[in-house]
Amino acid sequence: MKYININYYKVAEAEFILGSFDEKLVLLDYKNRKNRDTIDNRLKKALKAEFINRSDAVLEQIKVELQEYFKGDRESFETPILPIGSDFQKSVWKALLKIEYGAIKSYKEIAKSIKNPKAVRAVANANGANAIAIIIPCHRVIGSDGSLTGYAGGLDIKKRLLEIEKKDR
Repeated sequence: MKYININYYKVAEAEFILGSFDEKLVLLDYKNRKNRDTIDNRLKKALKAEFINRSDAVLEQIKVELQEYFKGDRESFETPILPIGSDFQKSVWKALLKIEYGAIKSYKEIAKSIKNPKAVRAVANANGANAIAIIIPCHRVIGSDGSLTGYAGGLDIKKRLLEIEKKDR
């Protein structure tokens, strides 16, 4: 049997579930998000693995990096990641990785960047399916009108993450 090592990790802003597989991070998500089971089951099925609550070097590394991020001392992450999803989802997540720290983009801009300008709603759905929050920065995506829209951790944490990342602190 293969295993996805998981740990829970809490910061002042939120509580996360972290998961690693094959020395890569596959899960950095909000513990109490609405579709927790959907995300977890997608990972287990794709990796043909079960969750086991144990730590490893990857999980310890991401805890340190998250702590630094939330203190405002880290703008990028070094922990290796393995995003698990459809080809379309992966194309959206790849586009999200290009959004610089402190910047924001609209769902429409992301759809255009992946050469699929009509896929705004699908881009939003791929954002919602992201299992590696913060590193794959779906919090940096906002509505075309500048409004903060849905976020797995809730709009309060999305707002907080954007505040942490403001360059003119």
